[in-house]
Amino acid sequence: MSNKLHIVSLGCTKNLVDTEVMMGRLQEYELTDKNEDADVIIVNTCGFIDAAKEESINTVLSLHEQRKEDSLLVMAGCLSERYKEELIEQIPEVDIFTGVGDYDKIDELLETKENRFTQEVFLIDGAERVVTGSAYHAYVKLSEGCNQKCSFCAIPSFKGKLNSRNLDSIAREVKCLVDKGYYDFSFVSQDSSSYLRDQNVKDGLSLLIQRIELIEGVKSARILYLYPSTTSMKLLQNIAKSTIFHNYFDMPIQHINDDMLRLMKRGFGKEKTLELLNYMRSLPDSFVRTSFIVGHPQETQEMFDEMCAFAAEFGFDRVNVFSYSDEETTSAYDLSDKISDEIKAQRAQILGDIVTEATRKSLEKEIGKEVAIVIDGESEEHEYLLSARKLIWAPEIDGEIYVNDRTKDTEIEFKKVYKAKITGLVGNTLTATVDNA
Repeated sequence: MSNKLHIVSLGCTKNLVDTEVMMGRLQEYELTDKNEDADVIIVNTCGFIDAAKEESINTVLSLHEQRKEDSLLVMAGCLSERYKEELIEQIPEVDIFTGVGDYDKIDELLETKENRFTQEVFLIDGAERVVTGSAYHAYVKLSEGCNQKCSFCAIPSFKGKLNSRNLDSIAREVKCLVDKGYYDFSFVSQDSSSYLRDQNVKDGLSLLIQRIELIEGVKSARILYLYPSTTSMKLLQNIAKSTIFHNYFDMPIQHINDDMLRLMKRGFGKEKTLELLNYMRSLPDSFVRTSFIVGHPQETQEMFDEMCAFAAEFGFDRVNVFSYSDEETTSAYDLSDKISDEIKAQRAQILGDIVTEATRKSLEKEIGKEVAIVIDGESEEHEYLLSARKLIWAPEIDGEIYVNDRTKDTEIEFKKVYKAKITGLVGNTLTATVDNA
């Protein structure tokens, strides 16, 4: 009988891809949801902000308490990379530590039972993955590292400079996934709009779009994590012209006040931000997602109020709200006039309420429309409901649609795209009727 593996992926979708690479290297293991039965337990950690770091450590310690004797506990990923010396000393419960450079060598580490931190960040190139969570959608990583100098972000300190995959490597991976039945793709990185700039190519994403459109079997695609200062109007126009890439725009702007954007070292101001966002919003069937940070050092009440007014008025489809996390190795860490945790929490609540209302308005606009949806399976809400999402939406983060009716003689197949009419809104969930295939 094969050994059993329990694996946990924390943090972002980029981490998930790396976790899937580890699973690809360990296919001789039997996956188990019961960590107490596992012979090997791996936690791919996140080290971005305090809340993520706390979750990672708590997860590792909790799994240690429940694991069986003689099992191996592995701590991998960003948190392990960022604090390797401290963690090795302070968490003796972990048997193997590894960072962000050896995902494709996890089988070797389990064999030798050694800690390993390769200096270079792992960049997928031919590594086999076990895609999780979907039989038709997969994330594809464009690059690692980041050349931006955002005041609040510690990622470059442990992920390094931008390191882009070449187009051939990405095309091979997508073609391989298509051959396995995948047709919907989300392209991700720390700063996707800088793709190939480290190779002196200014508009790498436009080249990517052209290349992916040549791959037969790709039906749907979107790009996540555009950075305003490296997003050109030409790129947005090329996305709009694409027959495969949706008008899906995920651009974390973090703030809208000019002085705060300068403090955040975002490399752009309000005027450029508005120019890009307004163009995105003007495109047919566009979907605009962003994120804001509240409580950055020296954020005044007036700055915060400006951000709230903008969030309420612009018409974003989805927004994430983060409270500033004071991270060593960042330039904001040394700034004066820190905002108290109490005020940060208050501001996050206020902006969160505004975002909730903005999301509701976005969902209400869908009622009555005919849209393309993909049905994932039976809903956990009720046995007579099916769980679906708009094809343009990113899986898991943009919402769910309940299919509660279908036309006569419509045979539903899971993972298939259907035309549907949005009929209503129940809480924060749209309802729909499937018309035909």
